[in-house]
Amino acid sequence: MEYLKIIAFTHKQIDLKSLGKLVICEQTLDDRLRNIQSELGVKEIFYVGTCNRVEFVFTSSEKVDRDFISRFLTVLDMGLPDQYMDKFIENVSVYEEAEAFNHLLRTSCSLESLVVGEKEILAQIRKAYEACRVAGFTGDYMRMIMNRVVKTAKEVYTHTNISKNPVSIVSLAYRKLRDLKMCGNVKLLIIGAGETNKNIAQYLKKHKYSNFSVFNRTLEHAEALAKDLNGTAYPLSELENYDQGFDVIITCTGATEPIITEAIYKKLLNGDTGKKVIVDLAIPNDTAPEVVKNFPIHFIEVESLKEVARKNIQERYDELVNAEHIIEENIKDFELVLRQREIEIAMSGVPQKIKEIKHTAINGIFAEEINNLDENSRLVLERVMDYMEKKYISVPMVMAKEILVKNS
Repeated sequence: MEYLKIIAFTHKQIDLKSLGKLVICEQTLDDRLRNIQSELGVKEIFYVGTCNRVEFVFTSSEKVDRDFISRFLTVLDMGLPDQYMDKFIENVSVYEEAEAFNHLLRTSCSLESLVVGEKEILAQIRKAYEACRVAGFTGDYMRMIMNRVVKTAKEVYTHTNISKNPVSIVSLAYRKLRDLKMCGNVKLLIIGAGETNKNIAQYLKKHKYSNFSVFNRTLEHAEALAKDLNGTAYPLSELENYDQGFDVIITCTGATEPIITEAIYKKLLNGDTGKKVIVDLAIPNDTAPEVVKNFPIHFIEVESLKEVARKNIQERYDELVNAEHIIEENIKDFELVLRQREIEIAMSGVPQKIKEIKHTAINGIFAEEINNLDENSRLVLERVMDYMEKKYISVPMVMAKEILVKNS
């Protein structure tokens, strides 16, 4: 880990809008990384760009100081105005050697994420590394690093509760719905076609719910969501005239006054007296208080979900100690793996040297004596030589690794 370095620009120091100026498009990534390699003496490198972090993981013998970072950003050639250059240089996070490895492990295990325990970051880092590996920007060292990164993250996600309980409002709302054990053919009214409703609708679609009616002020947005759900779209003004029945209402609009008034809810029921479900993810609520008070409903709202989210987040943070212990053990183990790999590389020329010695012995030094042997004796000698060759190759390697383990 002597030369492992990371230059990181993250949500912790830089606002997300500014961070977006450092995101590199796929079409120009190879050229930019190639320039970094050739002009800054970087051997291996890969780039990670997500919505809240831009990081460069690389190997270099140079000290990563302010001057190096300035040259790095200049060579990247992102067209940054001076004020942004200064801002990024002032707010960069630099990690070197063991600290860099620890940061990469913590990031992959989501300990550095906006929301601790979100698994998406591991997939993003693996994808970023793989793209750079295929393009030829990484080699054997980064391969070993990434193998350990994936192993560690899987252990953290498997052996701790850091990602067990959801913390997003959408996932919590879906879980509440799921707990009601509704059948797959229930009628769902989606009121509002913004991101929140799109996301929860995708959960429902994924789990085989299919009977959707979508209402929105802008009809074309309702139509776009309805098309994705294989449902029917309506303008929001038609909500009070809808008489086809429903089992669940999912609502999230930007309205400042209730959308589902007592009068509209009565019309929607159309004489039905059964208990319904309303998932209201709007702030303020789209559902009038009278509806919640006067009708039999399961009411799921943001405030109640926020309390569950806070509890789940605290439980995740309580798991940090266990996750950090797993990371610590993997760092310790990896130091031995690295040293073993160094021995393998140092001794990689041994097999060829032994083959050359064998060839010289058979065809040079002892050629005359061997030629005077009968066929059976020559075959026995060849088998003995082959056996000795294999042992002379494997024994030193095994002994070196045993010494390394003993002294570690």
